Amino acid sequence: MQIQLIEGQFQREDALDLITQMIHVKIRFHEKKIDNDHSEEDIRARETKIKKLQKELFELRQQMKPESKQVKLNAVINLD
Repeated sequence: MQIQLIEGQFQREDALDLITQMIHVKIRFHEKKIDNDHSEEDIRARETKIKKLQKELFELRQQMKPESKQVKLNAVINLD
């Protein structure tokens, strides 16, 4: 099964906003799991995932060209 979350052309600012919000949702998910987790190994793994997401968002903001007016986004969730 597939769920099409995002598909289409977006203004640069709108695309950044959408991606930022999606990443923040994922970060909050991991933060909540950390609050309820008692395993040091699981906590470290989630902290690593959070740092990776933050880094990728930072890099995206650096790489997305300011002169780009339109950005094409395609986000699909595949359920196996």
